[in-house]
Amino acid sequence: MRTIATGLQFPEGPIAMPDGSVLLVEIRRGTLSRVSPDGRITVVAECGGGPNGAAIGPDGACYVCNNGGFEWHDMSGIVVPGNQPADYIGGRIQRVDLATGKVTDLYTACDGRPLRGPNDLIFDRHGGFWFTDHGKMRERDRDRTGLFYARADGSLIREVVFPLDAPNGVGLSPDGAKVYVAETFTGRVWSWDVVGPGELTTAMGFGPGGGQLLCGLPGFQLFDSLAVEGAGNICVATLVNGGITVIAPHGEVLEHVPTGDPLTTNICFGGPDLRTAYVTCSGTGKLMVLEWPRPGLRLAYA
Repeated sequence: MRTIATGLQFPEGPIAMPDGSVLLVEIRRGTLSRVSPDGRITVVAECGGGPNGAAIGPDGACYVCNNGGFEWHDMSGIVVPGNQPADYIGGRIQRVDLATGKVTDLYTACDGRPLRGPNDLIFDRHGGFWFTDHGKMRERDRDRTGLFYARADGSLIREVVFPLDAPNGVGLSPDGAKVYVAETFTGRVWSWDVVGPGELTTAMGFGPGGGQLLCGLPGFQLFDSLAVEGAGNICVATLVNGGITVIAPHGEVLEHVPTGDPLTTNICFGGPDLRTAYVTCSGTGKLMVLEWPRPGLRLAYA
């Protein structure tokens, strides 16, 4: 594992681009940025608030979950996000034109309820996307939120699963038949069967929205964002026990790849064979890279 870039202001949402660069957000800086192979950092767009998860859509634009921002704290050299900030104006889904840097707010509410802290998103082969709303924390309370589905053209947004406990990473199985969501504070990954664009089949049981528990970690380990391998393993960024936890489709933990950063927040795959893994180490402001033992899943519009 080696460092590509340092000095990033809480990086997240990495996207490996065909030219070898990596698009990512800097949540604290409020930008969508590009890291060149030589480590040079340039700002692509000023998103404001707290840009979080990001993905390329069917029109070639970059779609960003904006969580609305955080209060920020320094804990012995590690940057840590905190509660809802004083200048918070709400969460939103944004579209960024990569050629011009123009930022458009695509969705700010669903069924009349404001989005609180959109966190991560994944496009399906139908041109729509699943996204999580992590919610915001305040001194004495925090939001109840869920899993949503929306169209990239702004014509539809739907709450599909409610409630979830601080949903964070979201991903799809290679055949698109399952959607996975990682909950941060419970350290759990849930799965649902997808039967159509934005439609799930639910099972009998106590899981949220009829979901099935894929995996829960022991001890004090929290989950952040995730990516899926080509063969279906789910790679979840793990907080506190900083690294990437690899979970098989049947729920077994296969391995944990440590990074040394307790706020390891995301992973994506790139390179000609999709075996180059880019990892955001947000607490230390680094983008790391390593050769992955298995190829990642090629995203719908990568």
